[in-house]
Amino acid sequence: MWVFAGERFACIKICGRASFSSSIDFRTLVQELQQKGYTYFVLDLSECTLMDSTFLGVLAGFGLQSSSTRPDRTDITLELLNPNERVTELLESLGVLQLFKLTQGPLPEAADGTPTMPLAPCCPTKEEVTRACLEAHQTLIQLNPQNAAKFKEVATFLAEDLKKAKPGV
Repeated sequence: MWVFAGERFACIKICGRASFSSSIDFRTLVQELQQKGYTYFVLDLSECTLMDSTFLGVLAGFGLQSSSTRPDRTDITLELLNPNERVTELLESLGVLQLFKLTQGPLPEAADGTPTMPLAPCCPTKEEVTRACLEAHQTLIQLNPQNAAKFKEVATFLAEDLKKAKPGV
């Protein structure tokens, strides 16, 4: 993952496969950028080959956040730049495509030619990864009830795994 944070927007470039392991880094980065006042995000997917369901769930959560009215009345935009056909099909099959602005073409002018920085990965615990995976799948189920058939068993397994990790939860 690479990031460019300009004056008006932040651009995050995903290279390779976007998976559960990178979803925590992505979520943390977007939350930190939001806290700094960024409201327009461009996710450059020109080199992203595939997204797993956890990453899609995290992405859908931000998409849902951007489509809802915020208390401070600021709009958040999440633009997916150059998603390949497979990623677009996955978003559509999960019923979350409408949460995003899809565009094709070059990076916005302000980012073109501007150096980007690689994102240093965080080192989440097994429990944090499991919780992130569970929340992502619950988001996908919440957004589209048809996803329950696809992810119910995964969500149940992850919830049970969390209970084993923290008895009494």
